[in-house]
Amino acid sequence: MEIKTILITQARSGSTRLPGKVLKEVNGKSLLQIHLERLKKCLNISEIIVATTDKEEDAVIYDKVIAWGFSAARGSELDVLDRFYQAVKNKKADWIVRVTSDCPLLDPILVDKIIAFVQEKDKDYGANGLIEHFPDGQDVEVFKFSALERAWRHAKLPSEREHVTPYIRNNSDHFGGELFTAINYPCESDFSKIRMTVDEPSDFEVLKILINKLGIEKSWSDYTNYIIENDLMKINGQIIRNEGLLKSLKGEE
Repeated sequence: MEIKTILITQARSGSTRLPGKVLKEVNGKSLLQIHLERLKKCLNISEIIVATTDKEEDAVIYDKVIAWGFSAARGSELDVLDRFYQAVKNKKADWIVRVTSDCPLLDPILVDKIIAFVQEKDKDYGANGLIEHFPDGQDVEVFKFSALERAWRHAKLPSEREHVTPYIRNNSDHFGGELFTAINYPCESDFSKIRMTVDEPSDFEVLKILINKLGIEKSWSDYTNYIIENDLMKINGQIIRNEGLLKSLKGEE
């Protein structure tokens, strides 16, 4: 029986630091379109769904995604866990892959490798970010639909609802929990200071340089090496990783 693996990427217009970022264009293509065109090359994914919000301003994201030939769903802006669950609950998916659309240069080969790794180990949850050694912007999470459903039923904290997977991660054996099994997909070196995500205007500057110099077909390691060799970290290296999640957690203290 074929395993059904659905990738969900979350996208919205609202962003405190860089509003409308996923629809910003480089050479006539929006970052969201580049992101989706790269992900379309994944071999281990049955379907890609863009999960955006039900806010009026995000109708444009939904309409564009459909026009480009991808699936889209709309849901709660803040309860992103519910948005994910509603997008796939009737799809009979075995596995869910979570990525975010502010990572336009996410590597499809890396995504495939992480999916295969987690599925072969048969863990409830796997990611390349339990130990953050990959560049920011190459983050991939893979988890069983059953884990998503359990999180959807039981997660209570705002940070657990807004960021989709903290309930699964925090209750996994990786962090001493007992509800879920988890595994980290390792990186051969620590590239955690490298940024190819888009949170701030300076991130967008780096993305423009990468796309103009290397195009949109390269591997994550090609982009990483270019950033290191050309010292692009001086442009956006001071930004804190996962700032949104850290802010949520601070609000709950």
